[in-house]
Amino acid sequence: MAERRGRRLSLSCRLFFFGEDDFEGEATILDLSTNGCQATSLTEVQVGMVFRLSLFLHDQKWPLRIDEALVRWVKGANFGLEFTGIRSAQRERVRAIIMKAKL
Repeated sequence: MAERRGRRLSLSCRLFFFGEDDFEGEATILDLSTNGCQATSLTEVQVGMVFRLSLFLHDQKWPLRIDEALVRWVKGANFGLEFTGIRSAQRERVRAIIMKAKL
């Protein structure tokens, strides 16, 4: 596993992911950073899969949408996602959530 960069926030919130060929699933986010997240799911995923994400964070009623995320690692039901396609406004929203929680 690559070394983590940046701050990570432990939390528990819902995540929906959507891949190719109508592949989709629901997960629970375990921790979040501006570059990615760790999640757990009953839906089996594999390293290298690419998803679109909807993160249901506690700060707003509308989900945070991420255009592209890559599965970097899988260990049992847990997996790591790297945000490879995230708009700057969404990245700033994630950063604000992390910084607010650290205060």
